[in-house]
Amino acid sequence: MSIAIVYMAKEFNWNHITQGYVLSSFYIGYLTTQVIAGVLADKFGGRRILGIGAATWTLFTLLTPFSTRINIYCLILCRICLGIGEGVMFPCISSLITKWFPPKERSRATSAIIVSVFIGMAIALPISNMLGSSQFGWESIFWVFAIVGFIWSIIWHFYGKSYPRDYSGISKEELDWILEDKSSSYSEDNFKRYQSDSREYIYKIPWKLIFSRREVWAILFGHFFNAWGFVILQNWLPIFFYEYFHVDINLIGYYTALPYFLYIILGFISGYISDYAIYQLKIRVLNVRRSVNLIGSLGISISLLLVTYLAKTSLQGLLIITIGFALYSFIIPSINISQMDIAPKYSGAIFGLATTCAVVPSFFAVELTGWILEITGNDWSIIWYICSLFYIFEALFYVCLVGDEIIID
Repeated sequence: MSIAIVYMAKEFNWNHITQGYVLSSFYIGYLTTQVIAGVLADKFGGRRILGIGAATWTLFTLLTPFSTRINIYCLILCRICLGIGEGVMFPCISSLITKWFPPKERSRATSAIIVSVFIGMAIALPISNMLGSSQFGWESIFWVFAIVGFIWSIIWHFYGKSYPRDYSGISKEELDWILEDKSSSYSEDNFKRYQSDSREYIYKIPWKLIFSRREVWAILFGHFFNAWGFVILQNWLPIFFYEYFHVDINLIGYYTALPYFLYIILGFISGYISDYAIYQLKIRVLNVRRSVNLIGSLGISISLLLVTYLAKTSLQGLLIITIGFALYSFIIPSINISQMDIAPKYSGAIFGLATTCAVVPSFFAVELTGWILEITGNDWSIIWYICSLFYIFEALFYVCLVGDEIIID
C-alpha cells in the first residue's frame, strides 16, 4: 500500500491528510484481533486461526481497487477489514514458534520468520513499483498480491500444522529434538499415540498474574514505543524519498526495498548471534536481550536524526537510512522474543497484548504524520525527531524492566 498510495494520491489528488486517513485506517481493524488471536492460538493451535486471517486479508486486498473507485469511505472500510484479518498473524506466529522450536532455537526461529515478512516486503516494493507504472495501473498491485495470498492460503490449509505431532512426515527423532526442553521424551511405543491423540489445551489465561509482572510490561512498553517509528517507516518512507529527495516515481520501490534487504540479512545474523551468545558463550539471556535492543533502537534513532541534515542527495539519504535499518534489525531478538523467555506457555496471549499496545500509537503515528507534513510544508525533520524520541523511550523502558526467567507457567 505504501507504493500504491503514491499512484492513488496522484490520480485522486489526495493531500497528506487524506493519505494519512487511508494508511491509518488499517490499524483500526488490526487492533481488534491481536489479543483474541493470541489467546485462541494458545488454546487451540495457530493453524486454523492464521488460515482464517490469511483468507480474510486476501479477500479485502482483492476488493481494494473496487472500493477505491466507489469512494474514499468504502476504501477506508475495506482497509479496516483487511486489518482485522492481518491482525492475527504475529500472535499466531509467536504461539506456533513455542510449539515447534526448543528454547535454544527460538531467537533464530523468530528472527527468521519476522525477517521473512521483510523479505516479502523487499520483493513486493519494486514489483509494486513496476506494476503501478505499467499499463495495468496501480490496481494490478492488489490483484497480483491477492492471487499470491490465495495460493498461500491453499498451501497453508493442507500443509500447515499447529503442533509437530500433527505433521505426518515428522520422525520420532525430530519430535524429541523439538521437545527436548520437556522433562522426558517419548518412546517408540507411545510415539504414535502422542502424535495423533494428545492435546494440551489451555483453558484459563492468568491475566491478573500477567499484568502484575514488570517483565511483561517491558514487552508491552517496548512494542508501544517501537511501533511509532516502525509504522511511519513502513507507510511513509516511499513518500519521503519521492517528496524530499525527488526520487523518480518509477524508482521509489527500489529505494525503499534496499534498506529492507539489509534489514533481512542482519536480521538473520542477529538471531544467530543471540542464540550463540546465550548457548555457546553462556552469556546471560538478560544481557543479550538488552544489548541487541540498544543496538537496534539507538542505531535507527541516530540514522533518522542525521538523514535530513547530512544527506544532500537521494543516494546519501538512502545510504544513511540503509545503515539505520541494518542496525535496527538487532531489535528483533529482544522485544519479539522476551515473551518466550518468561512465559512460553502463554506467549501468544502476551504477544497479542504487545501488538495491541503497538497498534494504538501506529494509528495515531500514521495519521499525525500526514497532518504534520501538511501543516509544516513537508518538514520531514520533525517526523524523524519524534520517531527517534520514541525509539529512545523504547530502549529505556525495555532495558530497565526486561527479565529472562520463566515467571508464568
